[in-house]
Amino acid sequence: MQARMTNPAQVLPGAMKPILDLLNAAKQGGVPESTMELVHLRASQINGCAPCVFGGIASSRKHGVSEDKLTTVVAWREAPFFSDAERAALALAEASTRLADRADAVPDEVWDEAARHYDEKQLAALVLMIGVTNLFNRLNATTRQIAGATW
Repeated sequence: MQARMTNPAQVLPGAMKPILDLLNAAKQGGVPESTMELVHLRASQINGCAPCVFGGIASSRKHGVSEDKLTTVVAWREAPFFSDAERAALALAEASTRLADRADAVPDEVWDEAARHYDEKQLAALVLMIGVTNLFNRLNATTRQIAGATW
């Protein structure tokens, strides 16, 4: 496999820093790192972003996500390993990633369940994490970045 080009965020001067600033801001929202990692991993799986799945698994392990969760996050609804709060975050990640799959992109029941577990600052962190993940997924998938390759 070969990438089509260098990652666009590296090609254009000044692009990567603001993206990483958003990512770092999201991590300051009070959501457990393990939950943020699961959200990143699930969105990346949906988008078929191999570099983000590969990196997300390594980062998830670093932040204490269990192997049980890592191997079943793709089927989190059917797996017993996730807390109610993690399930709410994963549902929000899926809805926010699959915006065009339904007329009401993020249904009230998905949002309300997330809001039951997370305050406004934490919801902001989750939404930013999902958005930044989707941005990275689109950059990487479009340009066919290689899983495991370093920039």
